[in-house]
Amino acid sequence: MARKFVRAVFPGSFDPITNGHLDVINRGIKLFDELIIAVGRSPVKNQLFTPQERVEMIAEIVADMPGVSVESFDGLTVEYAAKKEAHVILRGLRSLTDVQYEFQLAMTNRAVAGIETIFVMTSEQYGFTSSTLIREVATLGGDLSNLIPESIRKRIQQRLNKGGRDT
Repeated sequence: MARKFVRAVFPGSFDPITNGHLDVINRGIKLFDELIIAVGRSPVKNQLFTPQERVEMIAEIVADMPGVSVESFDGLTVEYAAKKEAHVILRGLRSLTDVQYEFQLAMTNRAVAGIETIFVMTSEQYGFTSSTLIREVATLGGDLSNLIPESIRKRIQQRLNKGGRDT
C-alpha cells in the first residue's frame, strides 16, 4: 500500500516567531511531507510587525527546510486549511492551560470542517515562551537571546528603536 502524502498547516500570529515555534516546526517536518506556516492576520491592533513582515522574517529562517513554506491568511484556519488541501492542523502545547484551550479548538475544527489536529509538546526550555512575553521583555530591554533567533532579535531591536508599532 502506498504511503499517503500529508500536508499540514501550522497556524499562528508569530508576532514574533520564537524558538518554541521553531521547535514545533522542526518536529512537524519530521511528521509531515509538507508544512505550511500560516501567519494569521489578527484584528488585534497591538502588533509589533505586519503580517507581511512576519512572513518575510519566517521565510528567511526556514529557507533551508525542505517542504516548509510560509504564507499569510485571513479568516478561519479551517477554511484556509481546506483551501490548501491540508489534512492536518499542527499545534504546539506548552502547558496544561494550552491543553484545555487547544482541545476545545481541535474538537470544534473537527466538528465544523472534519480536519484533525496534531499536537506536539514544546521542549521544556520553551514551555513558558510566548510571543506576547517576548514583546513585553523586548519593550523593557530584557535579554531575548535564548528565546528567539538572532535575526528576529535584531528586527525587534530596530523596530523598538524606531519607537513604533504597526497597527
